[in-house]
Amino acid sequence: MQFTAEQIADLLEGVVDGDPQVLVSDLAKIEEARSGTLTFLANPRYTEYIYTTKATIAIVNEDFQAGRAIPKTLTLIRVKDARMAFTQLLERNAELQYEKKGIEQPSFVSPRAKLGKNVYIGAFCYVGDDVELGDGVKVFPNSYIGDRCRIGAGTRIHAGVKIYHQTQMGAQCVIHSGAVIGADGFGFVPRADGVYEKMPQVGNVILEDQVEIGANTTVDRATIGHTIIRTGTKLDNLVQVGHNAEIGKHNVVVSQAGIAGSTRIGDHNQIGGQVGIAGHLVIGDRVRIAAQSGIGSNIGDGETVQGSPAFKKSLHDRSFVVYRNLPDLKRRIDGLEKELAELRAYLNDATRK
Repeated sequence: MQFTAEQIADLLEGVVDGDPQVLVSDLAKIEEARSGTLTFLANPRYTEYIYTTKATIAIVNEDFQAGRAIPKTLTLIRVKDARMAFTQLLERNAELQYEKKGIEQPSFVSPRAKLGKNVYIGAFCYVGDDVELGDGVKVFPNSYIGDRCRIGAGTRIHAGVKIYHQTQMGAQCVIHSGAVIGADGFGFVPRADGVYEKMPQVGNVILEDQVEIGANTTVDRATIGHTIIRTGTKLDNLVQVGHNAEIGKHNVVVSQAGIAGSTRIGDHNQIGGQVGIAGHLVIGDRVRIAAQSGIGSNIGDGETVQGSPAFKKSLHDRSFVVYRNLPDLKRRIDGLEKELAELRAYLNDATRK
C-alpha cells in the first residue's frame, strides 16, 4: 500500500516540510533507504545520513535544523518525538501485514463454533466444537484449535500453532508459530514394579489479555485446575511452562527457560535465558534472575539472583572474583604450607638442641 506524506503526518500529528503528496510504500533504516521508502532520524549519531539518504520521507524531531542542504527529493515530517512516531508506524505496518478476513479453504470449522466479526481462519486450519473466537481473531494456516476453546478479541495465532481443548485465551494475545498450548502436563506415578503410570491431566490453560507466547514454546495444561499466565506477560521462544504453574502480570521470560509445575511467580519479573526453576516454589514481585541460573528455593520480592543454585547477585559477583583467582590462591596456600612446614621443622630442631 502507498501513503502520502500528508496522510502520515495526519496519523502522527506532525507537520509536512516538503511535498505533502509524495508517496511511500515501505520503511527503511536511514543509511539503507531507497526511493519510495520512509525513514526517521532520532539519534544525533545518524545526522550525517540525512544529507545523503535516498529515502523519500524522513520523520524528524520538530526542532531539527539542517546544517546544510538536504536532498531535494526528501520530504520531512516534523513531530514531537521522531523515535516514538516511527514506532507507531512500525506498529501500524505490522497490523497491515495481518489484515485478513474470512475463512480460507480447505479448512474445517465446526458448525457448533461461534465466530465474531472480521475473523480470519487460514487454509488447513481446524476449529473444533463449541470454540468461541472473538472479534478480529486471526488464525493463520495449519493451526489447530481444540474443542471448547475460548479466544478473545484481536488475538493473533500464527501458522502451525496447536491449542488443545478447553484453553481460555484473552484479548490481544499473540501466539507465534510452533507453540503448543494445553498439552498434557508431565504427570507420571511410579508403581511398585517400577513402571510409570500416567496421571490424567484434566485441567486447562488460561492466558489473560495481551500475553505473547514465542515460537515453539509450550504451556502444559493443569493436572486439575488451571495453568495460568496473567495479563501482559511475554514468553520468548523455546520456553517450557509446567502444569499448574502460575505466572503473574507483566513478566518477561527469555528463551530456553523452564518453569516446573505448581510454581507461583509474581508480577514484573525478569527471567533470563536458560534459567531453570524447580517445582512448587514461590517467586515474588520484581525479581531479576540472571541467565543460566538454577532456582531451587523461594525468592522474595525485589531480589536479584544468579548462579546454580542461585543466590544474591552481589554475593555471587564477589564469590566469582574469588573463584576466578583460585589457581593463584592455591599456589599461595601451597607456598605458605611449605614455609609453615619448614618453620615447624626448624622449631623442632631448635627444641631438641
